[in-house]
Amino acid sequence: MSKRDLRGLYAALLASFHEDGTLNESGLRQIVRHDIDKMKMDGLYVGGSTGENFMLATDEKKRIFEIVKDEAKDAVTLIAQVGSINLKESCELAKFVTDLGYDAISAVTPFYYKFSFDEIRHYYESIIGPVDNRMVIYSIPFLTGVDMSLPQFGKLFEDKKIVGVKFTQADFYLLERMRKTFPDKLIFAGFDEMLLPATVLGVDGAIGSTYNVNGPRARQIFDLARAGKTKEALEIQHVTNDLITDILGNGLYGTIKLLLEEEGIHAGACREPMKAYTPEMRARAKEIYKTYF
Repeated sequence: MSKRDLRGLYAALLASFHEDGTLNESGLRQIVRHDIDKMKMDGLYVGGSTGENFMLATDEKKRIFEIVKDEAKDAVTLIAQVGSINLKESCELAKFVTDLGYDAISAVTPFYYKFSFDEIRHYYESIIGPVDNRMVIYSIPFLTGVDMSLPQFGKLFEDKKIVGVKFTQADFYLLERMRKTFPDKLIFAGFDEMLLPATVLGVDGAIGSTYNVNGPRARQIFDLARAGKTKEALEIQHVTNDLITDILGNGLYGTIKLLLEEEGIHAGACREPMKAYTPEMRARAKEIYKTYF
């Protein structure tokens, strides 16, 4: 098991696709290098929502995990999101990325069906049990519909291999309670637009989509907030949230990819059924790039 410190800022890694939907391997490598060399990320969170993971076949997921590890080597911390409602696939991917040398695995709460908490607990224990690795729960209720309570998180944390949570929700009362109740567990902020208040509440790091393009500002917010300089951090959060508002208004993942294209990176298309870029979308992305970068 890797002993690398998991704390810090992670880009939720994008995946690059050709127009026909096939993986653009060279483009993916360019994104990895950009996030390490220019965005100065502490780590990469691979195979999450931002990576369009839930529209990919198992072999495509494996290839992405391989390319990212090959390109990043040991330059940054790597967390692989292996969660799926296909538990067999999740277990297979957990072993695969552990053998590749990923520093930790993560798994989204099982979604679509209304699973009981006992079923959710069985899911996590089944994934992490057979492998020599660490697990970060991926809690994102607004997409999964799975809202867990403080005692339920506590039940999951009884497994020593489950070391923390990617907390992508706006319930900051729950976040504060978790920080106080589980001081030895890792909490990563998952909403880029709430990085400042999450940092004030004591998160150990953050994992964000916009860090693929806005990494330096995220670093400033995180460092200033931890130093108690909330006024200065708030000014940068204001700019960041203006950027996020503009990105969301133009299409989240596609616009981030188009912003990377402005940097000369072949971030490519989004996977169907996400829509193809329109001329208006491309023009708006250029405007956003000129405004913020």
